[in-house]
Amino acid sequence: MTHFVLVHSPLVGPATWATLIPALRSRGFTVAAPDLSPPDRAERGPFWKRHAEEAATAIAAQPSGVRPVVVGHSGAGPLLPAIRDLGGRAVAAYIFVDAGLPDGRSPRKGAGAFAKRLAERQAGGHRFPEWTDAVLRDVIPDPELRRALLAELRPQPPAFWDEIVPVFAGWPDAPCGYLRFVPNPSYDEAAAEARARGWAYREMAGGHFEMLVDPGAVADALISLAGELHATVPVR
Repeated sequence: MTHFVLVHSPLVGPATWATLIPALRSRGFTVAAPDLSPPDRAERGPFWKRHAEEAATAIAAQPSGVRPVVVGHSGAGPLLPAIRDLGGRAVAAYIFVDAGLPDGRSPRKGAGAFAKRLAERQAGGHRFPEWTDAVLRDVIPDPELRRALLAELRPQPPAFWDEIVPVFAGWPDAPCGYLRFVPNPSYDEAAAEARARGWAYREMAGGHFEMLVDPGAVADALISLAGELHATVPVR
């Protein structure tokens, strides 16, 4: 049986997976969805390490012999190698869902248009994200789900965006796949790179939080990817 560990972006919270978890479980799969920033944990150490440690705990808690499929959404993508490394045990596969890819060389903010906009906002005393109900209304039509996600927004300070998230030597140590939501352009480059590496790949129409809109279709896409990845080997 496939075991999924779902990792939300550090910019939001576990409400990201609120409807996907029951969709996967109803299909017979086991699921863990750790909170990367539980309210009872004090700020300490590098941001990436604190966030990765929370998810690594979920991997370490899996039954002996279980190799989970680790799924990262959005800003969680760069954390997946660190999560695996800190978890101290093998995983079956990595799946990136509308997510950035591990780099190990560049700061999270990158060097393009997003980095420029972020710098401008930080200069004005703002953090990112500062989404509102109006901004997300079309992306997450259900008002209850939208409010739950907004309640967990975790805007990050400049130090977060300046971090370089490490990637251990030899990664990927397991097959990788990519699920892209189109026409969201934010991860065009990451999706193109995943395809260039020969990773298992799926596309589906939807916004960045499509798992809150059509959890059944997203669950089926993840299950399909996981099944394909079981028959492949890592591409480095």
